[in-house]
Amino acid sequence: MVELPFLPFCALLGALGVVCVAFVSAWCQQWRGGFAWDGSAQMFNWHPVLMVTGMVVLYGAVALVYRLPLSWSGPKLPWKVLHSALALVAFGLTVLGLVAVFNFHNARGTPNMYSLHSWLGLATVLLFSCQWLAGFTSFLLPWAPAWLRALYKPVHVFFGSTILMLAMASCVSGINEKLFFSLAVGPGQARLEAPGAGLGGHSPAPAQR
Repeated sequence: MVELPFLPFCALLGALGVVCVAFVSAWCQQWRGGFAWDGSAQMFNWHPVLMVTGMVVLYGAVALVYRLPLSWSGPKLPWKVLHSALALVAFGLTVLGLVAVFNFHNARGTPNMYSLHSWLGLATVLLFSCQWLAGFTSFLLPWAPAWLRALYKPVHVFFGSTILMLAMASCVSGINEKLFFSLAVGPGQARLEAPGAGLGGHSPAPAQR
């Protein structure tokens, strides 16, 4: 099996993360009508961008902090702070993404939490918040005893990987769900939703022949 150097591989993963965010942003800008913060379909476009940025790219970086060789020796506190801070930024972007989609639904009168993607995504965010709070109180604050940290560490690592996989599954299911809403299948054809028509909105009627 080919072994790749760790740091170049991390750099490759970071570059792929930037490309991923760029592609989602370009999709929302060029084919979904751009961005706004007014309850319109353009406000919904912040949801996929913020979720991919926070829950996939930044959270993936959070998971790699303790894999860096520089973190293996010396004081652990700077790495703990970096790990926690990146996770907090990812959580903040995720909350903004949730605000965008809930405000969009409420403005359109669309029910919230009506799909598998909705529940999977919410469960992922709730697990993420519990994971951050438990990690902060156990590893960053000074009063947790060593035996408790040793006991909780494998649990923390397990749920960190699980939440990352759930986040990717949520993003993939959400993009597929948006595709299903955006494509109106007519007799022998598939129409792409017009820019500005959002989730729960109405696509223009097919042209009469």
